Formats: sequence, C-alpha cells, structure tokens
Amino acid sequence: MAATASFSARKPARLDAGTILWLLVLFCAVTLYPPGDVIETIRHLRVPDTDDAMRLVEARDLAAGQGWYDNVQYRFLPPGGVPSHWSRLLDAPLAGLLLALTPLLGSGLAEGIVAAFWPPLLLAVYAAVLWTGVRTTFGKRAAVLALFAATQTFGVTVQFAAGRIDHHDVQMIAILGMATALIRGGARAGCAAGALAALSLAIGLEGLPSVALGALFVVGDWVFRGRPALPCFLGFGLGIGLAAPLLFGAQTAPHLWTATACDALSPPWLWLAGGGGAAALACAGLDRRLGSIGARVAVVATIGAILVGGFVLLFPVCLGGPFPGMTPLVRDRWLLMVNEMASVPKFVARRQYEILVYYPVLVLAALAASWAAFRGAPAHRRAYGVAAMLLWPGLVIGWFQFRGIYVASGLIPFVAGPALDRAHALASDRAAPPRQRAGLAALGIAMISTAWMIPAVLAGLVEESGASAATAKSFACQDDAAVTPLAALPAGTVLAPIIMGPSILMRTPHAVVAAPYHRAIPGLTAAIEGLGGSEADLRRHVAAHGVRYVIVCRTRPSQGLDGPAFATRLARGDVQADWLEPLPVGGDVLKVWRVR
Repeated sequence: MAATASFSARKPARLDAGTILWLLVLFCAVTLYPPGDVIETIRHLRVPDTDDAMRLVEARDLAAGQGWYDNVQYRFLPPGGVPSHWSRLLDAPLAGLLLALTPLLGSGLAEGIVAAFWPPLLLAVYAAVLWTGVRTTFGKRAAVLALFAATQTFGVTVQFAAGRIDHHDVQMIAILGMATALIRGGARAGCAAGALAALSLAIGLEGLPSVALGALFVVGDWVFRGRPALPCFLGFGLGIGLAAPLLFGAQTAPHLWTATACDALSPPWLWLAGGGGAAALACAGLDRRLGSIGARVAVVATIGAILVGGFVLLFPVCLGGPFPGMTPLVRDRWLLMVNEMASVPKFVARRQYEILVYYPVLVLAALAASWAAFRGAPAHRRAYGVAAMLLWPGLVIGWFQFRGIYVASGLIPFVAGPALDRAHALASDRAAPPRQRAGLAALGIAMISTAWMIPAVLAGLVEESGASAATAKSFACQDDAAVTPLAALPAGTVLAPIIMGPSILMRTPHAVVAAPYHRAIPGLTAAIEGLGGSEADLRRHVAAHGVRYVIVCRTRPSQGLDGPAFATRLARGDVQADWLEPLPVGGDVLKVWRVR
C-alpha cells in the first residue's frame, strides 16, 4: 500500500523550456524537407534552379573520368565547349559521393540521393557554425533561438532546399564562419577568418564585398586599437594571403595561372589577397614604431593606394565588372531579364510580392545590428558591428540585384536569435516598460521571414503576378516529364530556349547551343536571335552551330526581337518550314523539329 501511495503521489515529468525550444527547432528543420519534394528529387532529379542541374552535370563528368583541371563542358557549344568558372572544390565531394553510391544503387538513383541529401548535410554544417558563434557571444538560449530563426528565414532555407547543390550554401557557411571568427578575435581566429574568406573567393566571387569588408574591419580595428588588435589583423592577412593562392592552384590548370578572369579567383584577386597578406606583415613589423592612430592611418593609406593602383594598372578589364565581353543584345535580352539580377523596384513592378519574405527582414536585421553596435551592451558591440558590416552590402546590392542578398541572409539569424532572446527575457521582467517589451517583441517577430508571408500572400491574392506565372511555365519547360523523352532521339546538338540548356544536359545525351551562363555569348546570341528572330535568323544560327534539333517551349516561347518570332509562329502552326521535320515528342509543353 505504501508503494502504491508513493507512486500515485509522484508528479508527471514536465519538459523544461530549453527542451521545448530544441524540439521546436528539430520540428522546423524536419519540415524544411517535405517527403514529396525529397522523393521527387530522388526519382526525377527535380532541382530548384538551372545552376543545380549544371552542377550535377559537372560532378557527373568528373566522376566519369574528366580531368580535374579540365573544366570544359564539351556538350555545351560543341565542338569546342565552354570552360566553366565554377570551382572543382565543390564538384569533388559530389563526384566522390556518386562514385561511392553508383555501384550500389545505379547511376540514376545515386544522383537523386546525392541531390536530395547533400543540402541537408550542408544545413547541418551551417547550423553548427551559427550555434557556436551565437552561443559564444550571447549564450545558449540565444543560440537555440538563432537556429529557430534560421529555419524561418527564406533567404537561408531556399539555399539548402532539396536538390539545391549550387554553391551559394557553401559561400553562406564560409562568410558566416568568417564573421564568427572575426568576432572572437586573436591570431588563430584571424587566420581561420582569412582562410574562410579565401574559400569563399575560390568558390565564387559573390562573397567578394563581404571579404573586402572583413579585411577593412581587421585593418580598421588595428588602426584604432593598435597592438591588441594586431594578432587578428596579422592572422587574417596570412590566412587569406596563403590560402587564396593554394586554393587557386588546386583548382586551376597551370597553363591558366597567368590568365585574367574577372568572374573567378585569378591573378586580379590574388593580387589583392596576396597584397593583403604582405600588408599585414608590413604593419606587424612597423607596429612598434607606429604609436599613434595618425601614423597607422598613413601607413594603411599608402599600402592601400599601392594595392588599388596596381589593380587598376594591371587589370583594368575587371574594373567594368565580371562580364567584360557581354554584348548589349545579350545583356538586355537575357542578363537583365534574369530574376537574380532584378532590383527590388522591378520585383514590385512585376508584382512578384515574394520579395517581401526576403528583403524586409534583411533591412530590419541590418538596422538592428547597426543600432546595437553603437548603443547595445559593450560586451556585444563587436559582434553586432561585424554582423552589421556584413549585412549592409547585401542590403545595398540586393536593392539593385536580388542575388546580392544571398550571402548576407546567412547573418540574419545571428541577429534575430539574440533579439528573440532579449524579447523573451523582457517579457518576464515586469519592471521593464511595456513599450520596450512590445517593441522588442515586434522586432524579433518581424525578423522572421515567415511573418512576412501574410502580406505577401495577401498581395498575391489582390493582384496576380504575371512574372510568377511565367516562372512556373519556365519550370514546365525544364521538367523531367518534358525533357526526358528527348533522350530517345539520336544524340545531336539542340537549339532550345536558354533556360532549358542545363536540364537537357542533365537528362539527355544531347549537346546544347545555349544555357544561362555569361561565358557562352555566341550560344546566348544564337538562342536570342535564332528563336526570337526571322526564319533567316533561325537558319543562320542552325547552320553556324551544326544544330540537329530545334525546340520551342509552347508554354513560354522566346520573346520576339521585332514582333512575333518565326519559331513561335511555327510552333503555333501559323507558318511552315520544309527544312524542319516535326517530331512526335515533347507533349503539350515542347514542340520539336529535326533539321532536314
């Protein structure tokens, strides 16, 4: 009886607040990957973007035996092919996984599993970096809330979605890691920050503004604080100055070591990275003689002038941006039409209100971090200062080009987590002014992207977005159901809409004339003029590139250069061409002809 009474008096165990938070984070992380999306990726290689398809093509070719330094895509603008400016450092792990899984599962299933599960693995790495950085500065609860914020930040989750095997996720991890190392300070952390900055540049130059500001931060810190800031400055300089050339040499063929490439890590950017390392060494050697801020400013200004002046004199072609050879036709008819190159006003003008779940949270995070860097707790000002410094480039560049927000979005949870933690603490503090509690709670919630889905959805209900409908039609053109049947045709070169190029390479043995990459100006020109011009234009580009098949996407035909394009009228049946033989493939989405 005593044992029974004791048992009945025992209270049921309750979950503490920390456990509940962790369960919430786990639930949100799992729901980022709906089973239907994962299954579609595995079974039908459904990838979110053309870049993901092209990345898989590169990894597949590497696994099949293409040379490490041979990054030419030979089925793209044959017979010469197009050299890729993407990093082999990201092709390698994907190719390694394909080599390991293909003997066990077959090539199709292996590719689907790699495409589906590589992004969640990288998300775990991102979460580990975010957790460590926030916990070190703000505590465990803020770190857990930062993880929660990350699962609700569309700028983050879209880069780690199933099938998203492009490079922006790794760049996001590298820049976040650089930020947390700069916050920690010291020689080792500075060296790690410099090495991560070099990794970001080796993967792609989208993170260049963040790397440049990271370098300016360690320089400015040394200028104003002197010797205490020297270890981090020296470590960053040595990290980027040594790692950048090593990574460049590891992924670049020796015969290209002296070639200037404005769109990838190459001599122009090595000049700045190596010069930064030399500058750090020089400043370290002169530190004892530079006892004032003015003296350090003079030295830094002199070194900076040498580096910038040398860049201007040695590499003037890169002053105009990463696309020096682009023609006005390609720029106007292709580049400026791409979503990631669109400005915020252009999104609004197109009634693409999904911009509301991306840009406002970036604005709030940048403003909140900037305010806390000057007015927040002294112990946290360095952390907020680094975060603000890396958020503002995304804010400014993102206003003009949507892709500017990619890397910066990785810092939003770093600011949102501590804001939510502070709001939680104030909510239980009855002595805090109600206005302060309500304001901080509203700020924390407003830095969660999902909170902005309500106005985005309402705006979409009020006014349908024609651009969003056009995007859906473009996906139909690239879908497995539309493109895979083309594989039954004898292999040949295809002239198809630009957006279809990577999907054709991924799903069929055919070669393509055009794909959305700036290094293939002749192919882009052929698709724009050939599919958007007259019959003479189409015949000219078909002959010039040895085209065997011509394809028009019925749901989204190419924009005509001057009135309805001949290819569009041909697909509608308004005109005939005896030199083109219609083929019974493509279904309701594609119209396919064989060149007689």
